[in-house]
This record gives sequence, structure tokens and C-alpha cells, in this order.
Amino acid sequence: MTSSSTKKEQKEKENQERLARAVETLDAITKNNDVQKSVRNMIKEVLMALKDEKSGSVSVRAANAISLLDSATQSPQMQSHIRTMLWQVVSTLESIRE
Repeated sequence: MTSSSTKKEQKEKENQERLARAVETLDAITKNNDVQKSVRNMIKEVLMALKDEKSGSVSVRAANAISLLDSATQSPQMQSHIRTMLWQVVSTLESIRE
């Protein structure tokens, strides 16, 4: 096994771990009944986009999710602690690279 393929495998593993962390946080938000239904539904859309392996590589799915989350965090009725959690997810997703 060459060094470059090992690095590529390591990067892929790190990306999968970051994706799993983001999905875990988003799942927790959707299960929180204190979060508004509209916000939970939007997050469920983001989760579907992240989990849909047919829609592209991990980095492409992460970029799409970031776009959806960015617009969601602009919602004035969103609770501040949920907005903060979503920003943390965005930060995690931004660290995913090809």
C-alpha cells in the first residue's frame, strides 16, 4: 500500500467520522420536542441530504447541507441554543474535504 492511498483512506475515515458526528447532533435536535416543528422538519431534510449517498461524495453532501443549514439559522423564531448547535454542525461539516 502506498503512502498516498493510506493518506486518502485516512482522510476518508476522518470525513466519515465528521459526518457521523454532524448526523448525531442533528438527530438529537429532531428528537427534542422543545424545538419548533418547522425547524425539526427542516433538519430532517438536511439529514436526508447528508445520508443520501446517491447525491454525491461526502464533501458534496456536506456542502449541500451547509447551504441548507445556513439559511435555516437565519430564522428569527429559532431558539438561540438550537442555532448555536446548528453552527457547530456547520463547522464540523466545513472541515470535510475531498
